[in-house]
Amino acid sequence: MQNIIFFGDSLTAGYQLRAHEAFPALIQQRLDALKLPYKALNYGVSGDTTAGGRHRVASVLARQPVGVLVLALGANDGLRGIPVRETTQNLQEIIDLVKLKHPEAKIVLVGLEFPFDLSAFGSHQYGRYAAEFKASFRTLADKNSVAFVPFLLQNVLGVRALNLPDGVHPNAEGHKILANNVWAILQTVLV
Repeated sequence: MQNIIFFGDSLTAGYQLRAHEAFPALIQQRLDALKLPYKALNYGVSGDTTAGGRHRVASVLARQPVGVLVLALGANDGLRGIPVRETTQNLQEIIDLVKLKHPEAKIVLVGLEFPFDLSAFGSHQYGRYAAEFKASFRTLADKNSVAFVPFLLQNVLGVRALNLPDGVHPNAEGHKILANNVWAILQTVLV
């Protein structure tokens, strides 16, 4: 039995949902149905940034063997306008530590897009930030030769029926789509 560590923020944790409704638990159901020898462990922390993840990753890696790490951080960085350079550096440090502590582990990087189209506010700066933010994930995945989920919230972002009333966090139905988005790539790295 190998562990799949889902390392992320509220999108991974399943903000305001029951544990079995969050996408890592839904992926566990698929693993079980397919009789694959993996255990999905949800290390999503609501409100976490890439800097926060960088600080807590060592303790998570020390707790158990890691077969696969699904790295899904960055949404809160985008919401706070943290420079893309800092977000990228934090994610790189997390990837480096996983490779150092568990060299046999496979890594899946989950991409995000800035959740709001701020170009309507009339500033080209916001549009540039959003474009750099989105591109940084693929660049990082390519640089590190890791599997890449292009956009965690694909087909969920902006769909009222798939989100909680805050319009930011997916509801239980939305998490089913998140599970599909992640599974499409995750299944390719499972042995």
